Amino acid sequence: MKIFRLIIVTLTLLILVGSASAQGNVAFRIGERLSYTVSLERFPNVAHIETSVSSRGTISGRDVIELQGKVKTFDIVSATFPLIDESRIVLIDPTSGLPVLINRTIRSTVVPKEVVSNFLTTPTTNFELLSLIYKAREAGGNGSFPFSENGENYVATFAAGRLDKLGGKVRTDAGEFDTTPTIIQSTYLDLFGIKNFRLDLSNDQFRIPVRLRFDTAKGSFTALLASVSVDAPPVPTDPTLVAQPQPTSQPTPRAATTPRPVPTPTPFIDNQPLLREVKFVLGETLDYRVMQGSQAIGTLRLAAKERKQVESADSLLLSATVLQVLPGNRAFGAADSLITRVNPDTLAPQSAEFRLSQGLATLSQRLSVHGATGAIAFGAGTADAPVGTHTILSLIYAMRSFHLQASKTNSAPVNDTRVAVFWRDKPYIFVLRPAAPDSITMEGKPIPAQLVAITTGVPELDALQLKVWLSLDDSRIPLRFIAGTYQADLTSASIIAP
Repeated sequence: MKIFRLIIVTLTLLILVGSASAQGNVAFRIGERLSYTVSLERFPNVAHIETSVSSRGTISGRDVIELQGKVKTFDIVSATFPLIDESRIVLIDPTSGLPVLINRTIRSTVVPKEVVSNFLTTPTTNFELLSLIYKAREAGGNGSFPFSENGENYVATFAAGRLDKLGGKVRTDAGEFDTTPTIIQSTYLDLFGIKNFRLDLSNDQFRIPVRLRFDTAKGSFTALLASVSVDAPPVPTDPTLVAQPQPTSQPTPRAATTPRPVPTPTPFIDNQPLLREVKFVLGETLDYRVMQGSQAIGTLRLAAKERKQVESADSLLLSATVLQVLPGNRAFGAADSLITRVNPDTLAPQSAEFRLSQGLATLSQRLSVHGATGAIAFGAGTADAPVGTHTILSLIYAMRSFHLQASKTNSAPVNDTRVAVFWRDKPYIFVLRPAAPDSITMEGKPIPAQLVAITTGVPELDALQLKVWLSLDDSRIPLRFIAGTYQADLTSASIIAP
C-alpha cells in the first residue's frame, strides 16, 4: 500500500509542475489552474487532481512563487489504488528554481498530518519533484539533476523523445495539443516499480503537461489534462506571503478553431454485466441467518439488484433487506433496509438511504455524494470526505475485490488495508487486517475462508470487534459476519435476474 501511495503522490507532484509557463527562463503564469483525470487500465476517473499557480510575492524578504495542488482518490480495484487525500503548497525561488518552503497536508488519516520543510535559513541544493521537472523543462527536457524526496537523495535523467515516435498530437477533454515527449529515468522510480515514465508537454509557450503515463506490475496509469483556466491572482494562502504587482501584457492572439463535432450519445442499456474485477455478478442474492448468542432472531438478504441510469450516471443498486423477524428480535424491524447506489466499475457510492428501526433507528439517514470532490451531504449538513468514501454496505461488496494477504509478522502488519467509510456524520478510516487463509465450520462442515478483522476508530463499533469471513474462491463471498453478540451466517446464494 505504501508503494502505491508513493506512486500516485509522485504522479500528482509531477503534474503540479504543469502550472509553470515558458515565458523567459524562469516565469510563471499566475492564476493558472489545471485539472486532470487519472485512469488505471480500464478503470476511469480513479483520482481527482487539481493544480494552480496561486501567487507571487515575498517571504522573509525573498521573492517566491507559490504553487498549490491537491489529489483525492479511493481504495478500490483490488486495493491497487490506495486512499489519498493530500494537498501541497510549494514556494520556489524564481531565480534558481529551488524550493524555499514545502507544506504538505495529509488528510487520509484520522487526524490530519502537516509536514513542513523550511529552507529559508539553510538553502537546499537539491530540487524536489515539482521544481525538478521545471528545471528539466528550462533545460529543454534534457539533463541530469539531483533531487530529494521523503528525506532521501536521488538523481533524475531526462531525455527528449522523437515526435514521430512518442509525441505528436494528443487529444483530451481540454482540447487537442501538439506535444513533445520526455522520457524520465531515476532510481527513485525504480524503487517503486515504475517503468516507462513518459511526460508529454505542449509545444506552445506555456509547455503544459498534457499527458503523463507509466507502467507498474498492477497496470498502466494515465493522467490526461481535463481543463485549463487562468484566473485573477487570488489572495496568497500564506499571510507572510505579500503579493507583488504583476506586469500586464497583451493576450497572445489565438487562431479561430473549428468547433469539434458533437457525437450522438449512445443509448444507455440497463443491467449490463459487471466487470470481473468486482468479484460478483449482477443479480447476486445472498441470504443470511442472524443469531444473537444461541437464539435465531431473523434473516437478512444482500443483493446486487439492478444497474440503471440514475440522474445521467451509470448506477448499481446494492441493498440489504430484512426477510424475516423472529420473536425476541430487538435489533431490527421487518421493514428495515440499507440501500446504496454505487459506480458499477469502482463501487464508489453515489447516494444511500438507510431505513432502520428498533435498536438501530438512530442510524437512519439519507446521503448524497459529490463524485468529483467526495463531499457527502446528509440530514445535518455536508461533510468533506475523500473521493470514494464508502458506506458500510458498499464496503461489504468492495472488500471482496481488495488484495487481502496476511502479514508475515504480526508486529509488522504491512498488508493492512485502509478504507474511508462514512459513519453517522463524518468519514473514518477503517482498517482491514486479514488473517492467513484457513476454514470455518458452518452446519457441521469446514469451509475454506479468510478472516478479516475490522477496526474503525469509532468506539461504539470497535467495542463490537467486527469480523468478516470471506470465501477463498474467486467470488470472495462473505460467509459470516460477527458484531458483538450478533452473528450472521450465509444460508443460500443465488442469482435473481433484474
